[in-house]
Amino acid sequence: MPRPRSLTPDQLASAALAVLDRDGLAGLSMRAVAKELGMSTMGLYRYVDDREELEGLVVERVLGAVDTTPPDPGAPWEERLRIMVGRLRDGVSAHPAALPLTLTHRHRSPSSLRWAETALAILTEAGLDGERRVLALRALLGYVIGAIQLEHLGPLSGAGTVTLSGLPSDEFPYLADTARRARSVGVEREFFGGLEVFLRGLGA
Repeated sequence: MPRPRSLTPDQLASAALAVLDRDGLAGLSMRAVAKELGMSTMGLYRYVDDREELEGLVVERVLGAVDTTPPDPGAPWEERLRIMVGRLRDGVSAHPAALPLTLTHRHRSPSSLRWAETALAILTEAGLDGERRVLALRALLGYVIGAIQLEHLGPLSGAGTVTLSGLPSDEFPYLADTARRARSVGVEREFFGGLEVFLRGLGA
């Protein structure tokens, strides 16, 4: 009998991420990943205890690609935070179906912890501490997560914006006008323009 092959955590994560990218979060299962690896479901249990552990590997694979190195300390804090946010967006946007998992596993992912530590250091240099720093980090993550979801699930270039722009102006004057203007806003402008509004609020 041939000896069972040995798989690395990176190989397991790659297979799980392939399933996630192709079939979405609902399609991620021990059986699906085992099939992706060309092995039995029971064989996969030799490497991970359950789906939760598999999810953790996926999250670390996604967030491990995010550069958490502190930006140039000579740059303004707003620019450094903008860089950190941009890196996180790029990493997660490459695998949008993994976004919910990054939330539930964020406290166990070393890469997530390193990103948060760097961001908190920048917020501290900006003069935020205590409860204000807590709220600032939560609000920042809330913006990034929400913006990524909107970008992939409800983009301004999508049918929803077209529908809203056609609403009767006498009944929905502000919504209709805003939707018409939104159709010309690009993805980058939407994300970083919204981030600028947030950063200005932090500096107030």
